[in-house]
Amino acid sequence: MSVNAIRADEKTVSTGKIKTLLRLFKYLLVYKKEIVFVLVIMACTVAISIINPLIVKHAIDVNIAEHDMEGLIQLGIFAIVLNTIFIFLVKLRMYIMAKISNNVLLTVRQELYTHIQKLSFSFFDSRPIGKILARIIGDVNSLKDVLANSVTTLIPDFITICAVVAIMVIMDYKLAFAAMISLPVMIIGMCLIQIYSHVRWQNYRKKNSNLNAFIHEDLSGMRVVQSFTAENETAAAFDDLLAEHRGAFVKAVMLSDALGPVIDFCWGLGMISLYYAGVKLTGSNKVPIGTLVAFGTYISMFWRPIMNLSNFYNQMITNISGAERIFEIMDTKPDITDGNGVTDMPDIKGCIRFEHVSFSYDKDTQVLKDVSFLVNPGETIALVGPTGAGKTTVVNLISRFYDIQEGDIFIDNYNIKDVSIESLRRQMGIMTQDNFLFSGTVKDNLRYGKLDATDEEIIAAAKAVNAHDFIMKMEKGYDTELKERGVGLSAGQRQLLAFARTMVSMPKILILDEATSSIDTHTEILVQQGIEALLKGRTSFVIAHRLSTIQKADRIFVIDDGGIKEEGNAEELLAKKGMYYDLYMAQFKNI
Repeated sequence: MSVNAIRADEKTVSTGKIKTLLRLFKYLLVYKKEIVFVLVIMACTVAISIINPLIVKHAIDVNIAEHDMEGLIQLGIFAIVLNTIFIFLVKLRMYIMAKISNNVLLTVRQELYTHIQKLSFSFFDSRPIGKILARIIGDVNSLKDVLANSVTTLIPDFITICAVVAIMVIMDYKLAFAAMISLPVMIIGMCLIQIYSHVRWQNYRKKNSNLNAFIHEDLSGMRVVQSFTAENETAAAFDDLLAEHRGAFVKAVMLSDALGPVIDFCWGLGMISLYYAGVKLTGSNKVPIGTLVAFGTYISMFWRPIMNLSNFYNQMITNISGAERIFEIMDTKPDITDGNGVTDMPDIKGCIRFEHVSFSYDKDTQVLKDVSFLVNPGETIALVGPTGAGKTTVVNLISRFYDIQEGDIFIDNYNIKDVSIESLRRQMGIMTQDNFLFSGTVKDNLRYGKLDATDEEIIAAAKAVNAHDFIMKMEKGYDTELKERGVGLSAGQRQLLAFARTMVSMPKILILDEATSSIDTHTEILVQQGIEALLKGRTSFVIAHRLSTIQKADRIFVIDDGGIKEEGNAEELLAKKGMYYDLYMAQFKNI
């Protein structure tokens, strides 16, 4: 396992915090009524917060000063009722916003996952699965606080600050000036911190993605790790990645957490300045005690929202990089898309024609060079040749998993670029070397080939590939629960199930890419008996290194050096004593 490939940080493009936030906030517009209701609630809570100091001022300067106990009791009861309402409204606001933010996260994750499923193979070829998982899970989760607090913090706290400043200026502009004298210090501190904070949090997200990718790959390859007793090496690599992850987090947090002390310092400086100015003025009997106490409360109400806004700003800086990574994938366009004016491919017979097809994965080394051939409906074509010669590439191009650079590919005289991808692949059955089975019942896995398949169709497909007997010997037959990748089944059993899954869809074109590579000789005979009938009437491509499995193919293409070097049935190619003959003799000379 190469940790260096995983350690390489993903390249992310910063699109700007404001632009990313606005794009994120668009998801909130779906809940306009709920947000308007929340804003009304917040207007009430802000009003109550602003009234509270005035109640204290009135109690000290009027009720207590005039010994009006009855009025003081009434004022106290009013304050209790008012603040009980305040607590209820705050809880209601939190509940509504939590519900909205969770719904938005669900929407974002669904959109992201749906989009990823549409991306081309080249996207998955270029990045580990763990890094993709980190964006779907971790990066989406990181948006929750930003979404909730954007409404519950940003708007009410900004309104509170404006209202408090206005009231303080009206009550006494000199005390108001003294209370806010440290504001420029805070602004300078915030500007200096935010310059570097976003970069550090973006770097942390990358290190977190690397760690996820390593864990996913290590767990997926645990059999290999233990087989080669490489536990110590992978543990050391994990420790290195963990140290990078921790280091990036500490650097980001140290800078972000510096904002709190800056605001605390400015808050304390403002309080000192207020009371110093207040004492000077009260010494001349110019400021009532109640007013000074109210100012002390208002100064707290001024700085507390600023602290909340700074925390929100910290959250935004911390998590906006996650939003950028999410939107970066959403903005990634699939390489393979339907063109303008495409039509659905009708039911096909299976005639396939390559005309001067050339293709390369990296645009430097051509895998196929000016390849042309015609396959008639119902023919079985075997593709053989050395590893990397382009056998799998041929069938990938037919399925349009990649687009060719030159030439044309036709199916029943339809250029595959002129029909929708969905209607093209719907008529194909593809079985590869990776017989991936999902968590779920045997029946669910077989139905994956055709989601509306009946139980009878599933059983018929299983019988056709001789999988029915071993399925019925399982604990619950077709309702037996399978674990991911079919853990507990033999390699041959997994392949038989994958074969049955492919056959359920009754494809017009059948592609078998090393589909019998893991089947033992006895099972291979059973499978061959089953698929011979299914191949009849279907155009089929069979890629196989075991030449014993393709002796009955109508034609064999020997592919090498980017082209078809030999073509014919097994007897004809053996008689030529060319490349196929050499491959055949290399496999069977010791038998």
